[in-house]
Amino acid sequence: MKDMMQLVEPLIPALRRYARALMRDRSAADDLVQDCLERTISRWNQRRPDGDARTWIFTILHNLAINELKRNSRRGRHLPIADIDETAFASPASQEDGLLQQDLLKRVAALPEEQRSVLLLISVEDLSYAEAAAVLGIPVGTVMSRLSRARERLLEATNEASAETLKRTPILRRVK
Repeated sequence: MKDMMQLVEPLIPALRRYARALMRDRSAADDLVQDCLERTISRWNQRRPDGDARTWIFTILHNLAINELKRNSRRGRHLPIADIDETAFASPASQEDGLLQQDLLKRVAALPEEQRSVLLLISVEDLSYAEAAAVLGIPVGTVMSRLSRARERLLEATNEASAETLKRTPILRRVK
């Protein structure tokens, strides 16, 4: 234990400098050094006796920093809740968007196969009319005609669904 302390203790200032350079935040760097020292002490017996302790400890710090940076990039930056504007919390409900997407997918699936394939190739796969015609083995004019009919059917189905929704929506009246 004494030899470990003699090797580790002089490295702490260098570890802090390196951690600050990696994290660019003093408190995060201090936490990182603390985690590094904990791991160093708990796994001291796993180190190679003939290896360089300094290199081993800096490797631990570096790997912990990389893991922390990756974790932060997935989560986003931590901000105290008191510093955030209230409008940042407001967001539209995603459930309605999901339902609208499901409705659209059902309407696309209800299209005849030749219209659906043209619509998907041009709208989703971003092929040109000529490329879609080559894929389907049909003339470009047929592609344009099928695409027009597919879009028209989707618009009609959407309008019918909107009208249906309006019929089911209760009309509110004012009561004095």
